[in-house]
Amino acid sequence: MPNIGLFLPLALQSLLRNRVQTILAMLGVTVGVSALVTSIALGRGAQEAISDQLLAAGVNMIIVTAGNYEVEQSGGGGVEADHGSIDDPRVKQLLEEYLIAQQTYRGGFTNAAYYPNGQTFQNAEYSAASNPGRYLKTHFEDDPFAAHDHPTASERLGDSMAGLGAAATLTLDDARAIATQIPGVQFTASGVHENARITVDDEEGKQWFTRLHGTESDLPQIRSGWYFPFGDFLSRKQVENSEQVMVIGRVAADKLFGVGNNPVGKTVLLWNQPFEIVGMVDSQSWATQPTAGDDQFDAIYIPVTTVHRLLNLSKLNTITVTSESAGDTTRIAGQIKDLLRQRHGITDMMADDFTVKTQAEQLLGKGLSPELARVVAGNLESVDDLTIAKLSQSLERANGTMMVLLAGIATVSLLVGGIGVMNLLLLSVTQRTREVGLRIALGARRRDIATQFIIEAVSLSLIGGILGAILGVFIASGVEEFFQWSTDVSILSTAIAIGVAMVLGILSGVYPAQRAARLDPIGALRSE
Repeated sequence: MPNIGLFLPLALQSLLRNRVQTILAMLGVTVGVSALVTSIALGRGAQEAISDQLLAAGVNMIIVTAGNYEVEQSGGGGVEADHGSIDDPRVKQLLEEYLIAQQTYRGGFTNAAYYPNGQTFQNAEYSAASNPGRYLKTHFEDDPFAAHDHPTASERLGDSMAGLGAAATLTLDDARAIATQIPGVQFTASGVHENARITVDDEEGKQWFTRLHGTESDLPQIRSGWYFPFGDFLSRKQVENSEQVMVIGRVAADKLFGVGNNPVGKTVLLWNQPFEIVGMVDSQSWATQPTAGDDQFDAIYIPVTTVHRLLNLSKLNTITVTSESAGDTTRIAGQIKDLLRQRHGITDMMADDFTVKTQAEQLLGKGLSPELARVVAGNLESVDDLTIAKLSQSLERANGTMMVLLAGIATVSLLVGGIGVMNLLLLSVTQRTREVGLRIALGARRRDIATQFIIEAVSLSLIGGILGAILGVFIASGVEEFFQWSTDVSILSTAIAIGVAMVLGILSGVYPAQRAARLDPIGALRSE
């Protein structure tokens, strides 16, 4: 076994004696390794970018929508609301006074409001907008067609747009059950959605009609094509505390505050209630670009718990779900349906009070007749295989081919660097012929001579490979920064590139090492 500790200093001294030649040979290895690292980073980045764009387009998204299970009754009246009482310890204590007050004010609480603090009644027109939380609410307002015996959200808040436009049948517990009980679910986000009018809280008082989404903090994980040029999305704490904060879409922000201006920290009025803007959402996906009237960027986002608190709600319009794998959306959608039927107590003879649709089903069903849409839905698993799985596989194959091509070109460059190492060592053998002959004459074994030249080749390749890897990382970062191309530098691929350089160094050093070891010591000592 050769003594590496003895030969390594000798090898480094030999390389340093011929600095110019060493640098030139090392440069070839450095360029080759950097090209290999950069090409692999570009290929991996392109693969991840394609995957992100597909996910941003929603190929792994499932939308659970509440069904409108109540219809307006003939004669214009609605059925009596029965959504369960609010869990408030004051309700039982004040129920008797509530009934007495209702008899006193024959019109119910349309023109009067109950104040628990002080237990007096005041004109609702005077205090509805400023004190919405002081009204006693005996049941939730999840069904807009139900008849309520108390002031509704629009009356309490003084805004006719406050309140649901369709009945809601889903709950936060349904969303939690989907997230925890169905394997393969990645993220879930509860949603209450309505049209809304927002007003800038300043002297000018600009208004904009837009789409309201009451949601949760995980929504940006679902909408992976989003980014936030200003601020951030709703935090988990803000949702838990039902804070009056808002994230505004880019289109709505441009309309209210001007194009490119930072809206974070500004206050807007929604339902006559102040909301602080904490972020602005924009798109980084070519598949979804902000336009006026769209559902994502001409929109506002507030905590779903805040919507529940202000509008006296307990239900949801939608639950948005993403699957970990795009090919599993149909399977997960079926399991969601079975789970919700069980949770809602729906038997085989009863219609669902919700709908579950994948993004593929929504897109493919648009513009089709009901009969054809049912056929598409019935064969959706096959459709998913064709439109999503096959598409993903085709893109992966194309990207794999591109990666092989780029890596092949970079390997050729690395091979050229290996040839440079071989030439340097062959030249070194010629220049050091007398030195080699003297060592053999003094008792050095031929394998010791070969080992020294192999170590020189490996050292040259290793140092050049490490420098090339560092250079490749910087080049990949620069490409991503200046050209906005996606890159992904992998530690494993970088280590493999350095390893390939070392292998090429060993192979390049074998022939010069054998040639040096076979020198005749007498002839070597006589050489000039």
